Amino acid sequence: MPRTLFVTTALPYANGSFHIGHIMEYIQADIWVRSMRMAGHTVHFVGADDAHGAPIMLKAESEGISPQQLVARYAGERPQYLQGFHVAFDHWHSTDSKENVALSQQIYLRLKEQGLITTRTIEQFYDPVKGMFLPDRYIKGECPNCHAKDQYGDSCEVCGAVYAPTDLIEPYSTLTHATPVLKSSEHFFFKLSDPRCVEFLQSWTSGSNAAGLKRLQPEVLAKTREWLGGGASGAEANLADWDISRDAPYFGIPIPDAPGKFFYVWLDAPIGYLASLMAYCAQRGLDFDALLDPAGPTEQIHFIGKDIVYFHALFWPAVLHFSGRKTPDALNVHGFITVSGEKMSKSRGTGISPLRYLELGMNAEWLRYYIAAKLNARVEDLDFNPDDFVARVNSDLVGKYVNIASRAANFINKHFGGELAYQGDAAALQAELAQTAESVRADFEAREYGRAIRAVMAHADRINQAFDAAQPWVMAKGLDQADAERKAALQDVCSRALAGFKALSVMLAPVLPALARTVAHELFGLNRGFAWADAAELPARIAAFKHLMQRVDPKLLDQLFEPPQAPEAAAPTPGGEPIADTIDIKDFAKVDLRIARIVDCSAVEGSDKLLRLSLDVGEGRHRQVFSGIKSAYAPADLVGKLTVLVANLAPRKMRFGVSEGMVLAASHEDASVDTGIYILEPWPGAQPGMRIR
Repeated sequence: MPRTLFVTTALPYANGSFHIGHIMEYIQADIWVRSMRMAGHTVHFVGADDAHGAPIMLKAESEGISPQQLVARYAGERPQYLQGFHVAFDHWHSTDSKENVALSQQIYLRLKEQGLITTRTIEQFYDPVKGMFLPDRYIKGECPNCHAKDQYGDSCEVCGAVYAPTDLIEPYSTLTHATPVLKSSEHFFFKLSDPRCVEFLQSWTSGSNAAGLKRLQPEVLAKTREWLGGGASGAEANLADWDISRDAPYFGIPIPDAPGKFFYVWLDAPIGYLASLMAYCAQRGLDFDALLDPAGPTEQIHFIGKDIVYFHALFWPAVLHFSGRKTPDALNVHGFITVSGEKMSKSRGTGISPLRYLELGMNAEWLRYYIAAKLNARVEDLDFNPDDFVARVNSDLVGKYVNIASRAANFINKHFGGELAYQGDAAALQAELAQTAESVRADFEAREYGRAIRAVMAHADRINQAFDAAQPWVMAKGLDQADAERKAALQDVCSRALAGFKALSVMLAPVLPALARTVAHELFGLNRGFAWADAAELPARIAAFKHLMQRVDPKLLDQLFEPPQAPEAAAPTPGGEPIADTIDIKDFAKVDLRIARIVDCSAVEGSDKLLRLSLDVGEGRHRQVFSGIKSAYAPADLVGKLTVLVANLAPRKMRFGVSEGMVLAASHEDASVDTGIYILEPWPGAQPGMRIR
């Protein structure tokens, strides 16, 4: 039966550009949406920018612009990414919208009527210089567990401990470096610990949706059992009430009955899903309330990363249910994307730049295919391996799939004017194609993309094997003088291969929408996109074959991972290079210079410039840094020396590994002036981890 689906992805925070993790999630959701539409279902696929919160407010302030201007800048970037990777949202909105203000305030007031909003006075760190309460991530200090320096106010990146900001040793504000003071403030809380919430969530998390499928994956359900208790362990629920308010100054939605108070961004952000759909419905003349009637047939599906399960599996369904709104039918949770086995990090700046990928002219459908081939329905990380990427795309897409059409179409066009004809039992061929396509469709619906791709490529192998076994190039020799039976046999061999190619194109259409559209329109003359039923329809004609896909040049991957070139400096003066533009103390404070001890040093194989340094910066671990000082230093001479590290420089993925900072060295800018390279060496007595101020 046709279904109606409301599908969202997690909202990207509007204080930065998309990273590859965003693109991976959007591609995953887009493939699912396209497959469901090909099956005849109605899908409303919306997204939005998560536009509120202290980080946006503070970043805008540092740039001398309004938060709205900052959000608009990043919103203006979105289309080039989404269109570039063929991600087709029906509507893209913002949480800083009239729809989201209205919905957030309505939902809050309804929860208050239900007795699920309470207030209490809490003590919170306050920056006396900035004049504002500090979010946890704007407080740093010494970890109370492992005593690592400069750890955030909610968790330690060295030992993984989780704690309250007040547990930090010698805390300081990252905004002003002032010592924060404790200050009392009245906060609003959503009573997640209320027995009504616990009872509802125990039922909702373990339940099934309208399609008869479990709402949560087994791994996610198991995680909710840790929070909710019950089950075989009989444990008590361990839910804390949720702080949903923030004090001015704050960029967010005002709490309607509390002047000077604003909703915490995590309250209004998921409501942004509904606000985006509401705006879309207004544009299309759809009835938003009817579409999301809690008793109606619409299925609400969220694609999210594993890092935000707590919000989406507990807060979100509880907020919706007790405000009288429809609850989600499924949370489709995925893992992170890693690069050559190393964790992606937005804050550390590691990973693949989606924009760089597009700027290099790399085919977006290469990445869509590679991601699909490695995704499944479990909460597992996906690793991008450059060598595997090249091999898989070139072997599967070009060597197996496209190769079928390029070989068979040439025979058909040369000898039969593009006409296809089938001998023997064509119905059996149709049944085989229909069965394979249905299996692939079911795998896509179940989000077992990797299994679907394996089935597609196994079928491509069977087509290629049958084609090779028939040896049509032998059959085509002297065809002008050949009998009708041999001509018909050649036409049948090539027609069956092309029918298989068309069916493969249908199966790959959710993954390769642009290529599938070209195949449908230009090769097989369809005036629409493929539907799943097209896989079993045998084509009668094919147009002249045109080139469909280029192979991946491995050099493109080298360029993708190359660090960007530094801008050209001003012309040198006889005494050296000119002094740079004037900065103020705030600019200098952004650069975190630390004393580092070189604990190991080695040459980098394959590079005539780089040394690999292992540095102790007082963090309880060693950092790897690549430095272009090989011409000036023997590795053994550097071991044990102190030097200066730029500690907060975004790590860079290089061909040889990740470089986690930059050591400082002096040299003459003019390479013709041979004065050498000199790394900075602090005065004896300095210790690793000390900050240079």
